[in-house]
Amino acid sequence: MAANETPAPAKKEGVFRRLYTGTGAFDVVGKRKRWYIFFAALILVCLASMVFRGFNLGIDFTGGTRVSLPAQGANGDISVTQVEDAFSEILGKEPAAVQTVGTGDASTIQIRSEALNNDEVDQLKAGLFERFQPENAQGEPSQRSISDSAVSASWGGEISQQALIALGVFLVLVTIFLAMYFEKWMAVAALAALVHDIVVTAGVYSIIGFEVTPATVIGLLTILGFSLYDTVVVFDKIKENTRGLLGLTRRTYAEAANLALNQTLMRSINTSLIAVLPVIGLLVVGVGLLGVGTLQDLALVQLTGIIAGALSSICLATPILVDLKMREPKFQQQAARVKARRDNLARKAAEREESGAPDDAVEPLADDAPATDDESLDAELRQERAMAAASSVPARNQKPGDRHQRSGKPAGKQSGRPSGKRRR
Repeated sequence: MAANETPAPAKKEGVFRRLYTGTGAFDVVGKRKRWYIFFAALILVCLASMVFRGFNLGIDFTGGTRVSLPAQGANGDISVTQVEDAFSEILGKEPAAVQTVGTGDASTIQIRSEALNNDEVDQLKAGLFERFQPENAQGEPSQRSISDSAVSASWGGEISQQALIALGVFLVLVTIFLAMYFEKWMAVAALAALVHDIVVTAGVYSIIGFEVTPATVIGLLTILGFSLYDTVVVFDKIKENTRGLLGLTRRTYAEAANLALNQTLMRSINTSLIAVLPVIGLLVVGVGLLGVGTLQDLALVQLTGIIAGALSSICLATPILVDLKMREPKFQQQAARVKARRDNLARKAAEREESGAPDDAVEPLADDAPATDDESLDAELRQERAMAAASSVPARNQKPGDRHQRSGKPAGKQSGRPSGKRRR
């Protein structure tokens, strides 16, 4: 390169390249206050909806009557809209829900409403048969093809009670495991992320007005394991990156945690994407093609919970962990040493630039240097120790005679014996 030429500027690394290399370019932890504001607003909206709007509880929780009739009648296919209009004309009130279940000749239409007495049930069945002439298995119109059943609210209450007990046991066991395998602050941060997932998923159901069924409760319990798995993956990398950190002055705990978050970011995205795709397939096939309402309830809660869990494990759990850890004096002191070292390096660089002296010192690693392998922090520790011992360790290419000259010994003598003489 000619003397008057300047080096070309380094090409800026793209977003997808940074995702795959995990170089720490996404400062999630450093911008944690913004994430706190976002999550706080989201949780407040969900809580407000649950308090003022409430939930659209299904018949299994409120109790009521379920009436089922074949979707094939003497006059052709029976639609949901026709059944809703017929229900309103016969009884003078609106049904709670009407939906088609199954496909083909086995498809049926289910009507759920508030509790009906025997006279109302008989009146509804007679009116539906008169209008649609539903056919039985032999293809003949029959009023017996219309069935009814009463659902007690106590069954849904028992399901909810058992789900709450299972949730409490799950949280206790998770707390014990995280506190023993990791540490107490990681357990606290993981539980905070789990609470966020539960509140947001329930709040979305309240805002949109999805019907809450026992399948919804079961789906809510299944997403907790997924959210915890993603959080544990990130925490395990943080534990690895911060091992021996108190003896280093390269990065603070927040920077090491942010680096670990970047190194597992692509894994978290891929895991969430792979988990979402089957749920979307369940939602499309189960609801769009099969028309099964239970699959709809299960798929919707899982889809909402997976998205909320992935977001909380990346942008909420680690920032909370960093704030809790930085309250400890030992990590505050380590952060102060990191700052002092950087200020010292900056001062020396400024002095060398003013004097025009060449920089022959060992080049320190940048604070945001890429660390794409698991041995990066160990390499930094070895480099620090080498820098600290540079003044006392002889150069690798130094000749033996130079060492004797530095120590004041003649170059031609070794071990105190004059050179050129043979031992007798």
